[in-house]
Amino acid sequence: MTSPLFERVRGIAENVLKLPGSQITAQSSPETIASWDSVQHLNLILALEQEFGCQFEPEEIDQMNSIDRIHSVVQNKLNHGS
Repeated sequence: MTSPLFERVRGIAENVLKLPGSQITAQSSPETIASWDSVQHLNLILALEQEFGCQFEPEEIDQMNSIDRIHSVVQNKLNHGS
């Protein structure tokens, strides 16, 4: 997966989690990245909201448990607005 949106999401995750992009894949999650704790998850959500000019609902945030899922939620948000 190398869509421009995915690369933007991965870039934000790189900055927030302070990891090189090569260590962040679609399958990356709090279980596979030690620095991805609950505080960093909130920081990641806030950074995504700022980057994409949207707000995520609690249900969406609960779904955002991997880079791939984050990409899907962001894509859906951008496609359907809200």
